[in-house]
Amino acid sequence: MTMDESEIKENVEAQVEKAPKKKGVKKADVITREDIIAAVKDMTVVDLADLVKALQDEFGISAAPMAVAAAPAGASAQEAATPEEEEKTEFTVVLKSIGEKKIEVIKAVREVTALGLKQAKDLVESAPQTVKESIAKEEAAVVKEKLEAAGATIELK
Repeated sequence: MTMDESEIKENVEAQVEKAPKKKGVKKADVITREDIIAAVKDMTVVDLADLVKALQDEFGISAAPMAVAAAPAGASAQEAATPEEEEKTEFTVVLKSIGEKKIEVIKAVREVTALGLKQAKDLVESAPQTVKESIAKEEAAVVKEKLEAAGATIELK
């Protein structure tokens, strides 16, 4: 069942008649959203600014963007403008230097990776090298702890 244009128009007019009447608004004064948008497109910048001010005064609102979060006390303007970094979920463990206990570090590398003796030795001797990539924070902390206990210097990225 489809309605033709005249039926739709009659239906809309009937709904307008039943709608509660607002003071100063007549049936002929009904303006559509498209009419408003068309009128705004034809306005000058000055006229549009005046309209925004009038709407703010009429409805008690502000067109200014709301602040998401206040900057901590003592923060610079640059720090306040930069959103906080998202907490990382994946880490890379980098062996920066092996320290004094090369053999202990090789053993620790073998323990935290699936590398054989030769591969672990080559990795340790060619520091700085990535030991593990894209691992969870907890696992990265464990790997870092084991390697530092063996005497290595570690960086988490």
